Amino acid sequence: MTDNRFYKNAANYWANVPATIDGVLGGYGHISAVDIDGSKLFLNNILSSDNPPSTNLALDCGAGIGRVSKNLLMPYFQKVDLVEQDEKFINTAKNYIGANNAKLGSLYHVGLQDFVPLKEYDVIWCQWVLGYLNDYDLIAFLKRCSEALAVNGVIVIKENTTSSDNLEYDEDDSSVTRPIKLMEQVFDKANLRVMKSIKQNNLPDEIYPVHMFALALNY
Repeated sequence: MTDNRFYKNAANYWANVPATIDGVLGGYGHISAVDIDGSKLFLNNILSSDNPPSTNLALDCGAGIGRVSKNLLMPYFQKVDLVEQDEKFINTAKNYIGANNAKLGSLYHVGLQDFVPLKEYDVIWCQWVLGYLNDYDLIAFLKRCSEALAVNGVIVIKENTTSSDNLEYDEDDSSVTRPIKLMEQVFDKANLRVMKSIKQNNLPDEIYPVHMFALALNY
């Protein structure tokens, strides 16, 4: 069930965050290149698998100012759609990516707890955003995404994880960080299986470990 206060607090937090790379990365803008390089390695691995997804259409969830769309997804996909709840981020994304960029698809101004995909996507990329959904809404969101996958489509999740077995709550931005074991339980409840997973290397020691998961339908 949707916890309106949980989501409202997060929205209020991001409303006061500047629409810059440093802003969307919580003051760690300097890790952007390392992050993108790690994501490229993972995406290359997915696209070179035995039954890879096509590269027609991708969806960037919690897209912020379009950092991942511009630097990671658009070099691979013909079109990229963005979904982002913060209006100033969406508006900045148009300029950051380029409003006339032929690869820029639809922009959806909505929170993921309310987002319903209306197209078929080859890759749905969710990065540093799922901690803003409670477990109930996260499972429902992943189920909706799974129903929107094209043939051989993949959901990629790149998120902070706790080093312990415990979920940790951040009151500042109204988010949770989940242990890997809990994330795997969530994936299972959403009827998704982990095809590949890897830890992001070369990030600062003081931040949470970051893991990437490639998920496919669990037939």
